[in-house]
Amino acid sequence: MFYWFMKNIVIGPLVLGIFRPWVVGLENIPKEGGVILASNHLSFIDSVFLPLVVSRRVVFLAKSEYFTGKGLKGWATRQFFKATGQLPIDRSGGKASEDSLNTGLRVLAGGGVLGIYPEGTRSPDAKMYRGRTGVARMVLEAGVPVIPVAMIDTEKAMPTGTRIPKVRRIGVVIGTPLDFSRFDGMEGDRFVLRSITDELMYELQRLSTQEYVDVYATSVKEKRASLSR
Repeated sequence: MFYWFMKNIVIGPLVLGIFRPWVVGLENIPKEGGVILASNHLSFIDSVFLPLVVSRRVVFLAKSEYFTGKGLKGWATRQFFKATGQLPIDRSGGKASEDSLNTGLRVLAGGGVLGIYPEGTRSPDAKMYRGRTGVARMVLEAGVPVIPVAMIDTEKAMPTGTRIPKVRRIGVVIGTPLDFSRFDGMEGDRFVLRSITDELMYELQRLSTQEYVDVYATSVKEKRASLSR
């Protein structure tokens, strides 16, 4: 109820009225049943606009730190993430990664819509980077369709490092569902997981027209951070 109220009465109408996002392919999202929306990741506001333009509730797995802040700012951040349908997860790796996978699987098992960024982090330069195979494993274990989604120009509206977005139109292109049922039961095969991930990334690149770089975005960020020291 809180999510519906914030999306449809408070946040949604205000944000959509100001930014006037254009959307293509909403009809590709099934009206019911578990489904994964796999999106490129250009800006913090990707997790805001995608849930707002989709009629169904979209759940993202967000860093747990967003839900544990202190004071008024911490409270406001926590309420914002709750309002945009995001669930806290621990991204420290190991067992935490397994717990994150299980959290996503529970959303899908309940017939929900799960939003995922296959690149694992925001692009540092608006290029598209190599996908992580966690999304492929989730697709096979949940047995649900995955839909590629391209966010357009969100990095221009809110570049990394800025706190307030610029008022400009952004776009959302929703592709047709991808069916990987031919790989059922093969979620333990790393070559299959890589094949699925690469096919998904190809579709994302086609929809977004971003330049593709076959390395992980985290590696690029780490290299830049080391050079800036």
